[in-house]
Amino acid sequence: MGMRRQARERAVQFLFQSEINPPENLDTALDHFWNSQQVAALADEKGDAKWGEKVVLPPPTADEAAVRAFADPLIRGALAHQAEADTIITRQAKNWSLHRIASVDRNILRLAIYEMLHREDIPPVVSINEAVDIAKKFSTQESGKFVNGILDKVKSDLMRPAR
Repeated sequence: MGMRRQARERAVQFLFQSEINPPENLDTALDHFWNSQQVAALADEKGDAKWGEKVVLPPPTADEAAVRAFADPLIRGALAHQAEADTIITRQAKNWSLHRIASVDRNILRLAIYEMLHREDIPPVVSINEAVDIAKKFSTQESGKFVNGILDKVKSDLMRPAR
């Protein structure tokens, strides 16, 4: 899996988590999130820590640092533009209130809409494809279709090229 895909998946995980339990301090929450990701990766590699054993985290690898470097601005941007994204989702999702949409799907849409509207370095079609694949992985096949339908409508309203 590519670094950007990993970063988007982590961004969706953080957005989902922060929607359920909004952080008081975003910087602290992001540090805690990334440390927990590193602990989980370390546990996969070396096994779980024993009772009372202090886990000492090594410095992040170059790949971990690259994932965070791409994901952090996505997270911050999606959170900063959440109200805008929610308005767009509500407008495009006919007969669906925002809170009726699954939380995972809602946060995938927020991230993709942020990318499509505010990240000139990411083509909208890439944002859509990534969002659909992440929806299929973290939600359902039907979620992939739903996410694709909403984002395709958003793409048609964009004032910049889709590719």
